[in-house]
Amino acid sequence: MKKPTINTSIEENQTSAASRRAKGEFVRGLSGFRNILGDKEFSAESGRYHLYVALNCPWCHRVTLARNLLGLQNSITLDVVYPSRTGDDDPVAPNLWEFNPARIATLTNAVLPECTPETGTGKGYRLVKQIYAAEGSDEGSVPVLYDKKTKRIVNNESAEIIRMLNDQSLALGSTLPDADRPNLYPSDSDLRDEINALNNEIYTSINNGAYKAGFSSDQTVYAAAFEAYFTTLSTLETRLATDRRPFLTGDIFTEADLRLFPTLFRHDPVYFLRMKLNGARILDYPHLWHWLCRVYALPGVPESNSLDHCRQGYFGRSWNNVVPLGPFRPMTYPKAYEYPNLTTLAPRGRIDSTLS
Repeated sequence: MKKPTINTSIEENQTSAASRRAKGEFVRGLSGFRNILGDKEFSAESGRYHLYVALNCPWCHRVTLARNLLGLQNSITLDVVYPSRTGDDDPVAPNLWEFNPARIATLTNAVLPECTPETGTGKGYRLVKQIYAAEGSDEGSVPVLYDKKTKRIVNNESAEIIRMLNDQSLALGSTLPDADRPNLYPSDSDLRDEINALNNEIYTSINNGAYKAGFSSDQTVYAAAFEAYFTTLSTLETRLATDRRPFLTGDIFTEADLRLFPTLFRHDPVYFLRMKLNGARILDYPHLWHWLCRVYALPGVPESNSLDHCRQGYFGRSWNNVVPLGPFRPMTYPKAYEYPNLTTLAPRGRIDSTLS
């Protein structure tokens, strides 16, 4: 596969991955399809591309956020898999992403209306794995950026997909006027350096760190991930509190904010319990909470995800498949994200030492 000229992803070191997994560490694998949207093979055109996503997946959430914030909902089509994967009784294999809009969710005892059949290939596949198999690949992950014209997978690395959607948003058919369309990765070199540093910190300690804590079966690995996660939350709280900046790099929403949001969106209602990240809620970090609510209020953000899918997907993979019904205090989520004043900001220049 071709590699992008600028590799925007932060990837986990794969050294001794098999033995590390055997010892109980969660080690994220690498994405194999790394073609460039906008080159001669995959020119940027409105209506040509399609996304396959799972709404419970935070890596997919990055992509749906970018699609909505950049005004690409009408020009890039979308299919949504069911949030729980196939079970042991599946005729192909367990633990596969499937398109099954008729499947009943244990949480709601009803279908999940966001789920769709597979429409991008024209084949009506049941499994994401079949889309990969058509190209001779054993992969089966989401998100997938798919080319409906050539019937090929363009890219399945979320970090690269969001960067390419940003770079090509106008050619891809954004419906937003230039003045209203964000630039997630502005050209200023100093700002890019700041975004890159934040991306690295956020990926390592927060995005992937949540999985290191929640899906590793080694106590030492879990403890290290737990500490790094909450240390970084405190660092980000301080960054936002120092000058009351609205976003991580200042006055504008950037790729760094977009990458942080999916994990923090899930923290209080899902990760606090499921990922054993019960050190504190985001509600306990006033400036991060206000930031989270500020991002949630942006046009297109609430529609980019579903906490029903998150709850069903994460807890549906737990040992007993029972999905918790809370939290309901101070109010239910995501309704809580409409109320930044559920927590009070400290006076300017003062930060609660218990969070540092």
